[in-house]
Amino acid sequence: MAQPDSDSAKRAAVIINPSKPSSVGVREIVEAVCLEAGWDMPLWLETTIEDPGPGQALTAIEAGADVVIAAGGDGTVRYVAEVLAGTGIALGVIPLGTGNLLARNLGIDVTDVAEAARECLIGKEKPIDVVRARVDNAGEELLFLVMAGMGFDASIMADTDADLKDRVGWLAYVDAGIRNLAGKPVRAKISIDGKPPVRRRVRSVMVGNCGKVQGGIEIFPGASVNDGILDLVVIAPSGPFGWFGVLAGLVGALLGKGRGKDPAVEYFQGTSAEISMAVPQDFQLDGDHSGEGSRLTVSMDPGALMVRYPEP
Repeated sequence: MAQPDSDSAKRAAVIINPSKPSSVGVREIVEAVCLEAGWDMPLWLETTIEDPGPGQALTAIEAGADVVIAAGGDGTVRYVAEVLAGTGIALGVIPLGTGNLLARNLGIDVTDVAEAARECLIGKEKPIDVVRARVDNAGEELLFLVMAGMGFDASIMADTDADLKDRVGWLAYVDAGIRNLAGKPVRAKISIDGKPPVRRRVRSVMVGNCGKVQGGIEIFPGASVNDGILDLVVIAPSGPFGWFGVLAGLVGALLGKGRGKDPAVEYFQGTSAEISMAVPQDFQLDGDHSGEGSRLTVSMDPGALMVRYPEP
């Protein structure tokens, strides 16, 4: 087993969400992987409710970490990425959440902490796109890596039972989805790349940076985390059986049939978008409910974040 050389060994910083049940024993596993790879013992930083990751990421940068590892769910990954984007410092991911959406899209093992940790140390370092967002013209710029949404999908995140999610994982979102089916459509305007807006009565508008969501469903077929393109899907069921049209449209796209004729599901692409709702809606970023808003603006920042992950 390789021994670290204090004069030349690299060092990782691990930012971990200690509230995740799967975080138990992670420290011992990661330290063993670092020792095996000839790295120094990692700097260990825990998130808090008050600081879910940005402060720890700044500490890791100041400490000169060679890679900053986010060990937690997609929320922890997103908060750490907000600080690392544009710095050239690599992000590693040890997935400990429910969805682990970015990890799944990057091919990171979501079942083996040791293997994920090894990829953080020796995986290929590649740039991925990030998406920058603002809600209701707020001064604070937000960042997401997988997807954002307004309407039905965000209401699911807001209404998911946390205890049930701990017990059954992503199936808890199905429960919340069923309970939120009977909502009313909302008037929306959607403008892509500054073009004249399209107007729809929608239940949800989602913006994707990559394709897969909970359960491995590819809701943005063909989307890639490094293609420089935003993918949008507009969900607009009409009438009591409108959700069947939504299901057919999503399945058709997944099977490579392209856009269907049913307007219940429409796809758009661009590098920026502005979504305006007639009344405030729930919105979510990378699967975390983030409040309510009436206007969401998003823009692509291609290749802004370096990430270590397995070769395809």
